[in-house]
Amino acid sequence: MSSSVRVGMAKGYRLARGAAIVAGAVAALLFAAPLPAEEEQVVVCLGDSLTEGYGLAPEQAYPHLLEQKLRAEGRSVRVVNAGISGSTSASAVARLRWQLKSEPEVVVIALGGNDGLRGVDVEATEANLSEAIALAKSRGVRVLLGGMKIPPNYGSDYTTAFEAVFPALAEKHDVALIPFLLEGVAADPELNLPDGIHPNARGAAIVSQTVFEALRPLLEAAKEPAS
Repeated sequence: MSSSVRVGMAKGYRLARGAAIVAGAVAALLFAAPLPAEEEQVVVCLGDSLTEGYGLAPEQAYPHLLEQKLRAEGRSVRVVNAGISGSTSASAVARLRWQLKSEPEVVVIALGGNDGLRGVDVEATEANLSEAIALAKSRGVRVLLGGMKIPPNYGSDYTTAFEAVFPALAEKHDVALIPFLLEGVAADPELNLPDGIHPNARGAAIVSQTVFEALRPLLEAAKEPAS
């Protein structure tokens, strides 16, 4: 066999071997297991008209704005607007049982405002919310409780007792608390609809920021088992 033939065969071998390596690398890339996507976290906002976004377009309600804020941080989060206008704390447990089917990491409980406006017995409101919080925690779901206040014309004794319900529940169940869901919004005509009760689009944006700041640490903690 001539030297030129041997050189040609060697070159051919090297080319074939190189092609096989490249083909193997391509195959490995094509058939490699995909990188696991970040698991979506679910947040349920259980509330009344303040959560539903009474008088607003769906995309103006605070749960929708909250989801946008969280996703802007690169989080894989879905926020469920479980607000129903006119609902009271009496509906909390039944509605929460349904919402737990979505297996949320966190539930924002923002109920009680209609209880106060209707003069519902404070102890009944506290018992209803306490049962809902206990249910969530029993399923390993973290809770963010939205505190509420009512106008002073209901009498100082009732308004004081009503407002005290929320911090008392937060302490009893060791859950996070927003002292007042409508902080910076309530009683400001420029941030509310003409009824003076429900936030307008600007007011809802402020509420979403309030909830956002309180919720972020819970989403981080939700990556670990709830106590």
